[in-house]
Amino acid sequence: MHMFSPEEMAENILKVREQISDAAREAGRDPEEITLIGVSKFFPAEYAAQAFSLGLTDLGENRPEEMHMKKQILDEQGICPNWHLIGTLQSRKVRMIIGEPCLIHSVDTLSLASEISKRSVANELRSSILLEVNVSGEESKHGFSATEAEQMLPQLLDLPGLDICGLMTMAPIQQVPGQAEEVFEKAKVLFDKMKNMGVDASKWKCLSMGMSGDYKEAILCGATHVRVGTAIFGKRDYPDPV
Repeated sequence: MHMFSPEEMAENILKVREQISDAAREAGRDPEEITLIGVSKFFPAEYAAQAFSLGLTDLGENRPEEMHMKKQILDEQGICPNWHLIGTLQSRKVRMIIGEPCLIHSVDTLSLASEISKRSVANELRSSILLEVNVSGEESKHGFSATEAEQMLPQLLDLPGLDICGLMTMAPIQQVPGQAEEVFEKAKVLFDKMKNMGVDASKWKCLSMGMSGDYKEAILCGATHVRVGTAIFGKRDYPDPV
């Protein structure tokens, strides 16, 4: 695994931020509206700390165990980024990370939302969550369908201890130009529609979509949070499948 020097990583972050600003301006938006989340999964905690020292205040992790471990290590050093849990979360692991992420992007079932609610109330805190939606209809993707998200919303809004802040989606790896935009546009339409379905408008502000290969398209379609790993941290060595 090649590790970037602070100078190289700073250059990567600057390049991504410039592209975010360019895309935002092209869309007639304020670049300040867009949160860059550096996805540090599979990289060591000191690499995440290096990114924070270079001004990357929001860090995302896919696996609850990895986020929990890195948060503990960085907490001991007085380094406190905003942690985002962006990968699949199993109900049995909610207990481990409750109260740690500033935002859980990947709430994909009513039962998971219920478990987060239960643990939040038990710990006397509120958890901010996004509903993961599978607007592309891919079988390999997690998430509510657009119809399910609308139908489930009243039950989700009834759960105590939760702030439902918007939606998250993932586009398929583009096989043809425009494929990602189609997914992002559908997510934005759903996001705007659900804004008028009884949610707290002061909190319903997050549309998390776009990764290293398609974050510019996501911003043009209305993303407020982009999740960028490879373009900042480099290629990862993935663990062997178990």
